[in-house]
Amino acid sequence: MHNKIYSMPDSVQQGTGTELFDHIAACLADYMREQNLTSHSKMPLGFTFSFPCQQNGLTNAVLTNWTKGFTASGVVGENVVYMLRDAFKRRGDVDIDVVALLNDTTGTMLACSFIEQHCYVGVIVGTGCNAAYMERLENVPKLKGIVNSAEDGLPAEMCVNTEWGGFGDDGALDQFLTIYDQQLDQQSLNPGRQRFEKTISGMYMGEIVRLALEDLARRGLLFSGDSTRISERGCISTKMVSDIEGFMHSTDGNPFAKVGEMLRAIGISNSSAADCANVAYVSSLVGTRAAHLCACGLAAILNRMQRPRVTIGVDGSVFRFHPTFKFNLDQKIKALLAVKCEFFMVLSEDGSGRGAAVAAAVALRMNRLVGA
Repeated sequence: MHNKIYSMPDSVQQGTGTELFDHIAACLADYMREQNLTSHSKMPLGFTFSFPCQQNGLTNAVLTNWTKGFTASGVVGENVVYMLRDAFKRRGDVDIDVVALLNDTTGTMLACSFIEQHCYVGVIVGTGCNAAYMERLENVPKLKGIVNSAEDGLPAEMCVNTEWGGFGDDGALDQFLTIYDQQLDQQSLNPGRQRFEKTISGMYMGEIVRLALEDLARRGLLFSGDSTRISERGCISTKMVSDIEGFMHSTDGNPFAKVGEMLRAIGISNSSAADCANVAYVSSLVGTRAAHLCACGLAAILNRMQRPRVTIGVDGSVFRFHPTFKFNLDQKIKALLAVKCEFFMVLSEDGSGRGAAVAAAVALRMNRLVGA
């Protein structure tokens, strides 16, 4: 299976919707040229779109709001499948047919269920954080009186994309949020939105650590009271937080010396051994809290499903690369489970992309059967 990752500049993420979808179309056209696929007609595409949508069909999804730093204008309230199709038409050099749109959590679950029979949950813990799970139709209020699986010949379950990143936007999380969470939220591109996601995901973890360190420095508790460099937004990345946690669990050399080297690399040259220990401690607290909050969401889903055995497909850079996240997540889920459930977490690498391919293949087959 071939794949390629394309970067998306901030100017595209925060430009216009036309520019955004033209960029996606250009990346797909480039990939098709590389794979010698441009001569194919009606190339079926599964489109992973990792943002909240009102989805009324496989190719009918209206964006409700942007998350994760995207603000492209002219997209909210529009069918994103139509916008991508229009971008292909503007190019005219590729013949691509979008046959299925799905959230990345759904894709992750689909990809995992292809090899794991009991995969009923998909989770993303990367730039953003979200989960999807299989729910019995009888428990979906929107479908009561509309769908009867026994009479309609439909499956008794459906996939529910929770969009749990928006949990707490109504104030339900206020008692758990720190002053650093509040600062980060106010400085973000979507203040008051996605507050649960902002406590967990990789897009924000490094900045929460930085805000805490800046506060400690201003209070004279770090870096001899010098907060100059640590006051620069973005100077602490989530990768740095992961690396620092890795140093603390490594037997190779002095971990605090390595933390000091990392601080010097961002211009903080006056750190003492105590400073390095405190930086490591704050990094550990923020990373552990992220895992524990994610566990709260997953435990709630498992408690609701009440299945004896569940495989959880997980993808995302935080889950993959943070050295203690998976362990802390696993342990806290076990502590919060209120039902007897044997669960297993499986890394579904590029799960969203592979799941989109599975969805496209199924959609294509269904379309052919209907056409026949």
